[in-house]
Amino acid sequence: MENLATFPHLNEAAPDFNAKTTHGDRQLADYKGKWLILFSHPADFTPVCTTEFIGFQKHAETFRGMNCELLGLSIDSLYSHLAWTQNIKEKFGVEISFPIIEDIKMDVAKAYGMVHPGAADTQAVRATFFIDPNGILRAMVYYPMSNGRSIDEFVRLLQAMQTSDANKVATPEGWTPGCDVIVPPPKSPDAIKARLAEGYKTTDWYYSTKSL
Repeated sequence: MENLATFPHLNEAAPDFNAKTTHGDRQLADYKGKWLILFSHPADFTPVCTTEFIGFQKHAETFRGMNCELLGLSIDSLYSHLAWTQNIKEKFGVEISFPIIEDIKMDVAKAYGMVHPGAADTQAVRATFFIDPNGILRAMVYYPMSNGRSIDEFVRLLQAMQTSDANKVATPEGWTPGCDVIVPPPKSPDAIKARLAEGYKTTDWYYSTKSL
């Protein structure tokens, strides 16, 4: 079993990589100053993965408008990726505009903990990694082999993290832009006393919200 200490950790630097893709060589440094969603899929020419790639592509412009690039990966060859994306274009009318990493030796997959022996020794699971403009890993989401991801949720999560960063707030369950955000709770007795006079929508000393 892989040592969990070798897997990436939230709020630490994302593992570096230098890999061949369908759009030429890519390394993590190429995305400095932008958000990056790096996501793996079990295999090319599989039905669930096909729906996910179509979903990512349909949201690609939305992500780019949020200063975020997409980068796919599977343990398949570059030629397999090219043939599959061509098939998606011919059969589904969707042209995949983002790069896909060739990871035959599983170097990137192992560095990011994408290979789970309980699911498969030779395939990457449905893992999704959000890396911020400073190269810090901010979120990880794993799905089982049998079920496709919700790209709408990834848009929402990125919106939430960007809002938290910009405003130093947290977001409640199911938050979407326009909803109230959560103000950080006070950290001292004096701050607790002051909270009620700060003008927030305060339910109790530890729970206050505001609109942006």
